[in-house]
Amino acid sequence: MPGVLGTFDFDADSPLIPFQARAVALRAEIERHNHAYYVQDAPTVSDADYDCLMRALQDIESSYPELVTPDSPTQRVGAPPLGAFGSVVHAVPMLSLGNAFEALEVEAFDKRVTDTLRAADKLAPDARVEYFCELKLDGLAINLRYEQGRLVQAATRGDGQTGEDVTSNIRTIKSIPLRLSGNAAQMPSVLEVRGEVFMNLADFRRMNDAQRSRDEKIFVNPRNAAAGSLRQLDSRITAQRPLRFFAYGWGDVGDALLARHSDMLDWLAQLGLPVNRSQHVIARGAGELLAYYSQVGARRDKLPYDIDGVVYKVNDLAAQRVLGFVARAPRFAIAHKFPAQEAATTLLDIEVQVGRTGAITPVARLAPVFVGGVTVTNATLHNQDEINRKDVRIGDTVIVRRAGDVIPEVVGPVLDKRPAGATRFVMTNSCPVCGSAIERVEDEAIARCTGGLFCPAQRKQSILHAAARKALDIEGLGDKLVDQLVDRGRIHSLAELYGLTAQELAGYDRMGQKSAENLVVAIDRARQPTLGRLIFALGIRHVGETTARDLALRFESLENLMVANEDALLGVSDVGPVVAGSIARFFAEPHNIEIVRALQAQGVKPQPEVAARTTGLAGKTFVLTGTLPVWSREVAASQIVAAGGKVSGSVSRKTSYVVAGTEAGSKLTKAAELGVTIIDEDGLRVLLAEAGP
Repeated sequence: MPGVLGTFDFDADSPLIPFQARAVALRAEIERHNHAYYVQDAPTVSDADYDCLMRALQDIESSYPELVTPDSPTQRVGAPPLGAFGSVVHAVPMLSLGNAFEALEVEAFDKRVTDTLRAADKLAPDARVEYFCELKLDGLAINLRYEQGRLVQAATRGDGQTGEDVTSNIRTIKSIPLRLSGNAAQMPSVLEVRGEVFMNLADFRRMNDAQRSRDEKIFVNPRNAAAGSLRQLDSRITAQRPLRFFAYGWGDVGDALLARHSDMLDWLAQLGLPVNRSQHVIARGAGELLAYYSQVGARRDKLPYDIDGVVYKVNDLAAQRVLGFVARAPRFAIAHKFPAQEAATTLLDIEVQVGRTGAITPVARLAPVFVGGVTVTNATLHNQDEINRKDVRIGDTVIVRRAGDVIPEVVGPVLDKRPAGATRFVMTNSCPVCGSAIERVEDEAIARCTGGLFCPAQRKQSILHAAARKALDIEGLGDKLVDQLVDRGRIHSLAELYGLTAQELAGYDRMGQKSAENLVVAIDRARQPTLGRLIFALGIRHVGETTARDLALRFESLENLMVANEDALLGVSDVGPVVAGSIARFFAEPHNIEIVRALQAQGVKPQPEVAARTTGLAGKTFVLTGTLPVWSREVAASQIVAAGGKVSGSVSRKTSYVVAGTEAGSKLTKAAELGVTIIDEDGLRVLLAEAGP
């Protein structure tokens, strides 16, 4: 009879049996040492002894390749480069969390949870909700899929529904078991584990030191380093990076659910998965949640890794099911983020930047300072009024704030460090790019260059705006190429784009022949946009995509729009005096008319705008805020418009519905204050379905 050892079948008298048995024993011992070192931070063997074990296993597998298994420790070294990452559809969506920044928001969260559970008879009248509290690591979310205890797939969060297949890279992380521990008979057939890939601060510093010694790229912060390492197409590079992993949740687990969230994580730890149990706390009620937040904040700088907040989850899984979800976030959990990180540095100078509409924005030039995870050298100062209000002067020591991906800003000066020579900033009277006069319209905080498309800075931004997806949708026309085209004097207006050839474009930096040919095809396709898209592409101030479409439906041609007076413009829905005046002034400028004529000469012929069908959404105004779970806001807006509704950028008493996703901000607050109906994406889908096909 054949004997079975590990995953291979051999005859009982096969000469491979002793080597197979030795390989199985070596793998088990090496994985025990990996778990002790990378998960428990408690090494059980010297580096030299560990290397001896690995060499012994490598010798056996080299001599007998048929004994190599996919979960062998020798397979963590990485594989040859991939052409691209594949896509993985998550069996259970990877949801994001709602955020809280203030104590009042945490108290409101606890009250919502408490009230809901009491109403469902899931919480006694005098009881407090039990929460599971954990650190929010600043890394990259990953889903690990185990089948019959063996790691078979790993994927990034992606958009929550579909992620990237990074299995070969995840296999190189030594803290992640390639095979789960425990009795094979009791192993779940499928187990999806969610967690965070990150990098310890000490490991990050050592890696950067090594990079520096080789005169290679220096990473800005551990999170970027971890994310970049995990998204290498060559997993051999990933294998050289000191990545770690902590599990914090699960996806598809079949029937393997226990009673509490904490029980599930204990079970994952028993299976050999790294769980950050030393930092977990059970708390009851908002008071204990806030106490945990304060305690973690006090020792945040002593932790071996970066965190950006803490997470509270209702511990009872049955209660979680009662609470359910809203949009793409659970109602039973919330992330309590730490305040924006701040640092002090010197304000070296204040310069101005010119935007697409001529807006002049003062920008602080700073002595480099590391804040919020990146090195900051520039920060916004918004406008002259803001500079005056904060009394920021050139030469000051200033506080710079940055949180997440938010543009850094100058909070204010440190007055007791102000030098004697600190000078006030006064807005220039002429544009620093084209020399045109700068004017500030009454009741507006922003000053603007009057040069229009004559100004190269506005020219670049105007062309990029026109090429955007919502306008002419010219794929492949990026900011680097536009910079070159304008700086070399090749493009002075939007119309000149249509004269570019593939042969000419191929001579520009970062443009190969194929890319150039594809871009010319995209430009040619943009000769027949809808009229609304063309109006939006012109970049008329205050005219968004919805207003542009309304104008196209009302006037039916660009010629009619160009000669319309303000009274006629005011007859368009949602066009008030400010918008009407802006449109009239735009077409009163001779150089703007010249651009329209040049576009026509290049064969640009807008197609008629098709009116949306009359449905139950006709006359309804929607405002979109936050991140929706499946649709982008652009897709949701197009669905609303196609169904006869309108999409606005601001909430008012005339708003019919506010469609709220995760991280919705002031628009959601204002909707609640005005009593506007608030729905999520599912609610919007219901309205669209009721409106008819």
